[in-house]
Amino acid sequence: MIPTDLPFEFKRLQFPVRLAFAMTINKSQGQSLSVCGINLENHCFSHGQLYVACSRVGKPSALFVLTSGQKTKNVVYQRALQ
Repeated sequence: MIPTDLPFEFKRLQFPVRLAFAMTINKSQGQSLSVCGINLENHCFSHGQLYVACSRVGKPSALFVLTSGQKTKNVVYQRALQ
């Protein structure tokens, strides 16, 4: 897009755009996804949320996890394990 009727030149750069969706872990319950990315920079705040988030896809190669560092905290009620 370079107009010729103006005394100056300008160019427009367009970056490729890919369609994406985001939802909370609670909203993802009952969903089956072909590819899933999970942002765990903030820890899961409720029991079972990490399991729900990771179990939305059928194969591990379709699951992508973003964490701060290499670990995340999984909230587990110790009383439930007794």
